[in-house]
Amino acid sequence: MEVFNTLSLEKEPFKPIHEKTVNMYVCGPTVYNYIHIGNARSAIAFDTIRRYLTYQGYRVNYVSNFTDVDDKMIAAAAAEGITVPELAERYIAAYFEDTKPLNVQPATVQPRATEHIPEIIAFIQDLLAKGYAYEAAGDVYFRAKQFPDYGRLAHQDLAEMTQNAAGRLDPVEVARKEDPMDFAVWKSAGADEAIAWDSPWGAGRPGWHIECSVMATHYLGNHFDFHGGGIDLAFPHHTNEIAQSEARTGEKFANKWLHNGFVTVGAADEKMSKSLGNFVTVHELLQELDDPMVLRFMMASTHYRKPITYSQRNLDQAARRLDRIRTAYRNLDFRLATASTGADEAIDVAGSAIVDQFVTAMDDDFNTQNGMTAIDALVDLINQYALTESVQHDTAVQLLTHLQDLMGVLGVLDLAETTALAETDLAIDALVSARDAARAARDFEQADKIRAELAAQHIILEDTPQGTRWHRD
Repeated sequence: MEVFNTLSLEKEPFKPIHEKTVNMYVCGPTVYNYIHIGNARSAIAFDTIRRYLTYQGYRVNYVSNFTDVDDKMIAAAAAEGITVPELAERYIAAYFEDTKPLNVQPATVQPRATEHIPEIIAFIQDLLAKGYAYEAAGDVYFRAKQFPDYGRLAHQDLAEMTQNAAGRLDPVEVARKEDPMDFAVWKSAGADEAIAWDSPWGAGRPGWHIECSVMATHYLGNHFDFHGGGIDLAFPHHTNEIAQSEARTGEKFANKWLHNGFVTVGAADEKMSKSLGNFVTVHELLQELDDPMVLRFMMASTHYRKPITYSQRNLDQAARRLDRIRTAYRNLDFRLATASTGADEAIDVAGSAIVDQFVTAMDDDFNTQNGMTAIDALVDLINQYALTESVQHDTAVQLLTHLQDLMGVLGVLDLAETTALAETDLAIDALVSARDAARAARDFEQADKIRAELAAQHIILEDTPQGTRWHRD
């Protein structure tokens, strides 16, 4: 297996630090609002990577945090007239509510920053003792330029980063810093601070970057396999995590840095943002989607490092592709009732070879797009086999299992039935049965009438020796 490491900008062989165990940290959301589709893209991308590692027999310790205190949360809580913890509880619950329909597995541990204040304070004290941090008017800052190769993850030099950051820096804060590039690991509580903790430097709260360093090392140790998140986090968040973590421990922080691509919106491929008015929350989207698995499938079947354009056209294309896969599964599953005992060796060999193609694709930096080529080939094989005069039971079961396993890596399950369409499907099944009864009674006028009614619903009927099958056009 090879993995693209943002730190080296190269694909590198993957060997876990601990045999058959992968320790992985992925930055989670700041819980001041419903998650948007960019957050969902990251959650789905790394859930898919986790599923493939599990498929390959690894035990995956997957840690993904909630940032439950920061400037945005304080402002949002004040605007709503509630406390920061109340705001956090609401949107952490919403996160699970919105990711469950997308079949995102809960992390092994999903810690909150506010659960680790003592560890954060101890971490900062170590940085101060080592001379990497300094206190200024109740704030504590990390000396960025003191850390060797600061900025190497972002592949920028300090002069370039300083110039890029100049317009975003608060002049009052800059006046307190030794250098503009220094970043806060502890923020002093102002007179009206809504949430704060006692510390050796006075009441305050942690800076954003320090939270993830503390939670990652607390649960996974000083040195672990993978650190992931959106590409927008490479600088400054992940850059600062590396600096403060390695400054404290003297050890390499993460072996591999994995970053998923952006989500763009609409035909213009604009990056999603509130200022452009193209901000789409998953909570809103789930009210509109008949089948959330279509969104999951669209995102999981795109290579995690590539950008995704969120559009109705792309959703529709994903829906058609997923329907083809489900139809193939159901057609062969239907043949099991009349299958012969035994196996078809040639088909078994062909199916296993396709699975090997999928593994080869996924071993190449979790390339789900190339993996989909193998899944399409498996669907073609299943469709061809389902049309043969005699189906062997063991071979049919093996093909169905292969398809379940590979789609399971993408997080798309329940190929035999779509929950969102279950009631509609039952109604269609009833009409198909009524048509079969009419044909058996030689009432062809009624049978044709039912066929026309189904056709109006875009239902295509196939009369086979094993009975009537149907699928959506």
